[in-house]
Amino acid sequence: MTAIQTTDTRPRGVTLLGSTGSIGTNTLDVLARHPDRFRVVALTANTQVERLLEQCRRFRPEFAAMQDTAAAAELEDRLRRERLSVSVLSGIEGLNTVAALPSVHTVMAAIVGAAGLLPALTATRAGKRVLIANKEPLVMSGHLFIEAARQSGAELLPVDSEHNAIFQCMPTDFRAGDTRPEVQRIFLTGSGGPFRDWPAPDLAQATPEQACAHPKWVMGRKISVDSATLMNKGLELIEACQLFGVTPEQVEIVIHPQSVIHSLVEYRDGSVLAQLGNPDMRTPIAHALAWPERIDSGVRRLDLFELAQFNFERPDPERFPCLRLAYEAARAGGTAPTVLNAANEVAVQAFLDRKIGFIDIPRVIEQTRSQLPVGQDVQLEAILAADDAARRVAELRVAEFDRRSRQEAG
Repeated sequence: MTAIQTTDTRPRGVTLLGSTGSIGTNTLDVLARHPDRFRVVALTANTQVERLLEQCRRFRPEFAAMQDTAAAAELEDRLRRERLSVSVLSGIEGLNTVAALPSVHTVMAAIVGAAGLLPALTATRAGKRVLIANKEPLVMSGHLFIEAARQSGAELLPVDSEHNAIFQCMPTDFRAGDTRPEVQRIFLTGSGGPFRDWPAPDLAQATPEQACAHPKWVMGRKISVDSATLMNKGLELIEACQLFGVTPEQVEIVIHPQSVIHSLVEYRDGSVLAQLGNPDMRTPIAHALAWPERIDSGVRRLDLFELAQFNFERPDPERFPCLRLAYEAARAGGTAPTVLNAANEVAVQAFLDRKIGFIDIPRVIEQTRSQLPVGQDVQLEAILAADDAARRVAELRVAEFDRRSRQEAG
């Protein structure tokens, strides 16, 4: 990938889509270390008024956008009372606006779930450097992002630790979506999540609290559950195929409990390149913000002698069927990944709301997929329609599981 050439020495303007989540707060930590390089132009959130207000106090952005209109009105009132000069926008239109501001060079796309698709795509079409931290937009419509980047000159840089590691191991002139014949395989690593060693029968009793207790990473609740089901790896598989121009058969998922080797790339000459580092999201964030340069991220240095050894395991598809579902969706293509993602979001939220059990998550996904044909029209309108249809079907499946569970309990 070729870096955007510029002689402008002013700090680069940054928009954070999803500034109140874990990726957003880690990004702000890195930005705060480099005020000479970056300035915060816009911050966005969904409903967390208090947290966004605190961020506005500290970073003094020009704009703040909230997807929830009532929350935006509350934020605007609070800012006015504190006499903070921040323009408040709302709704998807507000998110799209701050994603394409002329004063913005870099957009961090960190809105969880399908809600982040449109503003991330808007930033790409506007020719920005787009740091992809949420998997869902590329899972749902990766080809749209690749094509938009080629047309606009945007840079798509992965921030997810595994994909950022792969990117760092790719040829220096690599650009998102390229197919490189010298790349033979990608080893996509994962910690295995909190249930890596649980016997299969025990998974039926797993609680949301246990699923969200990740052994290595501090993450939001949705992505924590995805890690527990290994759907996180499944979505990353689909994203890797889009970003790195490989087939599902060229991606092998490897459980690496130490979470130090973040992924590996095998070349046709037999070389295998790996990226290592302590499990801290500030490393890939700093890499993507400053690429092709390197800047301080605030991350503790890696001590190999402290680690002593690395372990690698193959995931168990019987205990974690979400991996099989993801591979099947990746091979099917078309709208299949969109349906997979939408059904998973509905099922995970239902599990967090205690409407279904942990092992019901893949069941909801598989039943939803079986009811919806795979469409080959992958333009934006068709993608959004498939997403909506899958959510409606998945919600019906959740209602059935919930009703059955209540009947059995009563």
